[in-house]
Amino acid sequence: MLKVKTHMRKRAENIQPLPCDNRIWTKKFIAAVIIVTILAIISLFTGVYEIFEQDDGLRFIFITRIPRTAALLLTGAAMSMAGLVMQLVTQNRLVEATTTGTIEWAGLGLVFVYLVFPAPTLLLRMGGAILFSFTGTMIFFLFLRKIRLRSSLIVPIIGMMLGAVVSAISTFIGLVFNMSQNIESWFVGSFSSVQIGRYEYLWLIVIITVLIFLYADRLTLAGLGEDIATSLGVNYNRIVILGTGLISLAVGIVASVIGNLPFLGLIVPNIVSMYRGDDLRSNLPWVCVLGMGTITLCDIISRTIIAPFEVPVSLILGTVGSVVFITILLKRRRKP
Repeated sequence: MLKVKTHMRKRAENIQPLPCDNRIWTKKFIAAVIIVTILAIISLFTGVYEIFEQDDGLRFIFITRIPRTAALLLTGAAMSMAGLVMQLVTQNRLVEATTTGTIEWAGLGLVFVYLVFPAPTLLLRMGGAILFSFTGTMIFFLFLRKIRLRSSLIVPIIGMMLGAVVSAISTFIGLVFNMSQNIESWFVGSFSSVQIGRYEYLWLIVIITVLIFLYADRLTLAGLGEDIATSLGVNYNRIVILGTGLISLAVGIVASVIGNLPFLGLIVPNIVSMYRGDDLRSNLPWVCVLGMGTITLCDIISRTIIAPFEVPVSLILGTVGSVVFITILLKRRRKP
């Protein structure tokens, strides 16, 4: 017995820890931050209005350009984080606000607010979008609990079917009560109307980011499944409700201020997880930065592709996101 213990002690001393780089400020991350900063500077000076040739050019930057760039960065971080948390909770790579019907529920909440309040404030619209987003996401999770077949393709199909039904209800209400213009403007996600005084609620996303980072380990455990999370001492249902609430806050704020931004929460988390695994705490900064860069680049393209006119950024995101979505589906189909 003594020889066995001595042998095991020597073996343990010779074991080296596996290489695991969870540092945030690596060279690659610093390079990504620099690239996003460059894109943000380009966004500040992109537009039809020549700020250097006008007397009020500096004032124009503070009224529209800086708010728009800040809204781009905050929105990119919010939708990417929402997609990452939702993929962890559902244990599915193909899930995000667009493929679960969450964004359609947010639209229904906006329609309901316009129906009850003829001229609602931004705070009222945001509250309705958040409340309906939370309710719709919980309904989606209840659907998943009732279904035994839980393949990677069935889950987003159920979400898109549910979202189509909710979207049809919103369209019907809009036609009956003559609110079609409000619905159409919401479905066209664009940053053209962002200016000072109309985007400040997006700064709440910073608080959501901090909360997700604080509960990152528990959300990661919840992504392992209910049985494993419970055996490790985590209240699974409570963490799911918390994650759903954070997702609803992010989606509701973005939906009420900007509109529908499809597939952003699908593209970014999949790219990050492909190279870095599923650790939420170490992936969160990468997801935020990559989400900021993606939506800023898409917005720059939308402002320059047919200048002096502007294409809605949701069109660019939808085109790129659909291609990525189909690519992921094909890769999963090829796997045995």
